[in-house]
Amino acid sequence: MRRVASVFLPHLPIERLGRGAAHTPPDGRAGPALPVDDDPGACSVPRGGHWRPGARWAQSGDVAAHRQPPYREMGRRSEAAVHPFRGVRADDGGAPASRAVPDSAPASAPFVLSIRQGQRDTIYAASADALAAGLLPGMPIAQARALYADLEVEEADPARDRAALERLALHGVRHWTPTAAAAPPDGLLLDLAGTTHLFGGEAVFCRRLVAFLARLHLTAHIAISDTVGAAHALARHSGEAITIIPPGLAVEAIAPLPVAALRLEDAALTAARRFGLERVVDLLPLPRGPLARRLGRGAIERLDQAIGRVAEPIEGVVPFATPTAECRLLEPIGTLEAITQVMTDLAGDLAGQLRAEGLGARRLVLTLFRIDGSEQHVQVGLARASRDGRHLARLLHLRLEAVDPGMGIEAGRLIARLAEPLGAETLATVLTGEDRHVDVAPLIDQLAGRIGHRALFKAAPLESDVPERAVVQVSALETVAGWPRWLRPVRMLARPEPLSRVIALLPDHPPRRFEWRGTLHEIVAGDGPERIHGEWWVRDAEIWAVRDYFRVEDREGRRFWVFRRGDGIQSETGDLSWWMHGAFG
Repeated sequence: MRRVASVFLPHLPIERLGRGAAHTPPDGRAGPALPVDDDPGACSVPRGGHWRPGARWAQSGDVAAHRQPPYREMGRRSEAAVHPFRGVRADDGGAPASRAVPDSAPASAPFVLSIRQGQRDTIYAASADALAAGLLPGMPIAQARALYADLEVEEADPARDRAALERLALHGVRHWTPTAAAAPPDGLLLDLAGTTHLFGGEAVFCRRLVAFLARLHLTAHIAISDTVGAAHALARHSGEAITIIPPGLAVEAIAPLPVAALRLEDAALTAARRFGLERVVDLLPLPRGPLARRLGRGAIERLDQAIGRVAEPIEGVVPFATPTAECRLLEPIGTLEAITQVMTDLAGDLAGQLRAEGLGARRLVLTLFRIDGSEQHVQVGLARASRDGRHLARLLHLRLEAVDPGMGIEAGRLIARLAEPLGAETLATVLTGEDRHVDVAPLIDQLAGRIGHRALFKAAPLESDVPERAVVQVSALETVAGWPRWLRPVRMLARPEPLSRVIALLPDHPPRRFEWRGTLHEIVAGDGPERIHGEWWVRDAEIWAVRDYFRVEDREGRRFWVFRRGDGIQSETGDLSWWMHGAFG
């Protein structure tokens, strides 16, 4: 079931300039009352001495003994100011934010925004004081000045109002719903299908949205219904701050509303008044043909959109436009040379777009559309962000064997699925004649195109005492530094393997003989032990765990890295079993 929310901001042009009515905290509470004392006297605490129980604050009756007062009450004090983004408590199912102006608010001169219409300036938006004085939108500025000589007039800026709506819609996409769009000049549209349960239901979502806009000093009316037209009409003409229509009742909800709620053009509204059609319910039983001749086909479409007979999609804003290159071919292609040329052209077009936006591609997705309606997908990854068209084309050419043209390919699309900011490259070494650092990223990309990126990696140290946890795989271009000075084998087993038939003197001698993988090794030299304790913060079982590592060499010259569990004295440290962990050379 589709659910659409329409957010109506009736005073956006005025409130965007901060010239709206005075605002109180949305929950109606005043800020915390702090003691005000113009002459608190000499403080008994020396500068930098901090608070002590014998200080003047501790002797006050308002502060309990041996309890430090809040920090803001110490030293120089002033009136508390409620932060505009912290004055709202968490939504607990209360009423919407109050917009009442306090009685003590000082009177201000009427303020209006003007816009040029034809040969005269008219009121575009008016403040609360101006509306109370009868200065309504559409009134000529000259007439308004004649009524109030002290009228403040500024030029309206619809472009900035629209930009503010776009920013709110972008915020909505990132925090409220995947589909949100600005509805100029004074609203937003949100597709809430499958999202309101994340906020505790539609009612809670509306209250939180009203509270959020109140913190931005914006007056809001919200309506939720099944269609865009019904939600738009109810948000502007229901007279309530929050209106939620149950599914399937949109027609009954908008029936008593005026015809103007259907977003009709001025000519259609004039014709409706001429024929005595004042409310939506008057239009519903009329035949579509005669009604279209009198009001126009646009009015019929708006009515059908409001009642759900005609779909009205929401074109949501996109937080980030993915760089994309497309091409459509005059004739289907299927040869290797033609597909290669299409890849080259798409890579060049995408590189130009990336260069214009200051980005570099890290992951490319090529989609080839065949004439039978199916699609072929090719994915390419890069070790480092790049916008070199030739390099991108070479990587795509390596995946030609994955393309099946079928009966022919008629279109292609190349998308930079993952892009990163990429600045200019310094040419200092070229200008001075010094040797430039060789960039191996193109080589790594070509090798990864054949064997995969997972097959190319570096080993990097990780901060851990346990050997199997002290090494991690990183990308091939990662800078690795900080290896420990302890000797470690070149080849280390992923998991230590047990040794059998071990002969060794306890507690500190290396083994003299052991059997590993069915082969008996006679040890002629050994070094150690290197004691490693367990990481108790990782597992409780490692609180007392101890490993004694030895470097040993057998009669054939093979060198191994073995360890014994336990210190050879206390049984809690290990079971004295021997294990193979790696080999040198």
